[in-house]
Amino acid sequence: MNTKMAFTIVGAGPAGLACAIVLARGGAKVVVREWKDRVGHRFHDDFQGLENWSRESDALEDLVAAGIAADFEHHPFDRGIVFDPAGRQHRVRGRRALFYLVRRGPGEGTLDSALLAQARAAGVELRFGDRVHDFNGAGVLAAGPREAGVIAAGHVFETGMADGAWLALGHAVAPAGYAYLLVKNGRGTVASCMFTRFRDQARHVRAAEEFFRVHVGLEMRNPRAFGGYGNMRLPRTAKQGGHPVIGEHAGFQDALAGFGMRYAIHSGVLAAQSLLSGDDYTAVWQAELGPGLKAGIANRWIFNLAGETGMRFAIGSLANRDAGDLLRRAYDLTPLKRLALPIARRSYSAPLADPSCSHEDCDCVWCRHGDHGAAGEVQT
Repeated sequence: MNTKMAFTIVGAGPAGLACAIVLARGGAKVVVREWKDRVGHRFHDDFQGLENWSRESDALEDLVAAGIAADFEHHPFDRGIVFDPAGRQHRVRGRRALFYLVRRGPGEGTLDSALLAQARAAGVELRFGDRVHDFNGAGVLAAGPREAGVIAAGHVFETGMADGAWLALGHAVAPAGYAYLLVKNGRGTVASCMFTRFRDQARHVRAAEEFFRVHVGLEMRNPRAFGGYGNMRLPRTAKQGGHPVIGEHAGFQDALAGFGMRYAIHSGVLAAQSLLSGDDYTAVWQAELGPGLKAGIANRWIFNLAGETGMRFAIGSLANRDAGDLLRRAYDLTPLKRLALPIARRSYSAPLADPSCSHEDCDCVWCRHGDHGAAGEVQT
């Protein structure tokens, strides 16, 4: 493909910026059009985890191999404490980092601002406040979630607590999901990550924070409320109007835990490489991302079936072995999971609709702040 041609990328999230960086460094002219006035507009300087267990390779090494510098603030965590639904704690540890703690939002040192700086340094043109309804020519769609299959809500705060990572399972603190507490260098994030019952968001946030006060000694100073949402689905082609669709716009997010940053960046890199090489993007992402996405859907189905009894068993297994290795093998698409996948997809889709939230007179994160219709309205 002629790399002197211009590409339009709709959306300046991690997927869109990663795609832009690889395209620009490959010699192409790139314009990123973002309808908000800054990067990271959905985030509030909250801590998130860049997962490091679903692949054999290290997440940061994968970035460097793709030509993207890991020059954002990141902290490796190879251990943490997980609470089962009965409130019993289990210490888990991996032989390498289980995840890298990063901050999200427009501030200095965040993942979003670092990728923005790299894109600009590569010669990418950024247009903010530019809501795209149509465009001509070659392009990539990276406009973010089209719907909410998971929400997270809680607080970011200052604290005198020691660094650490805590996870709590149980429907009281996070229905079908988990609550988490992340602390580093006097800053913290606490949240309930819910896969259903969005209408009861406030109640579950209070329950999660009370749980961590009792079991960990949660101490918050100057707390600020935050919330986020994610979209998970398994697309057929991840193309629209002939253009690659990447990140959460495509639904590339883990159906079990809701982690999406690694999928987002990886899909952006794959889209850029396919445009530069002329390879078929659909075939590329299906080979690279498809097995893990399918395993995640099967894992979610198993998780829902197992209930809190299964949660206790799974946590006990993690605590007695290399947690990273066990988690990685959980994302192998085994023959049994292949057989279960059709049932799991039907059970999990529909399309991730939450029967408790009619999106009418609801105060959940998605109803208050979701970019309703923004990602699906681009005409090409």
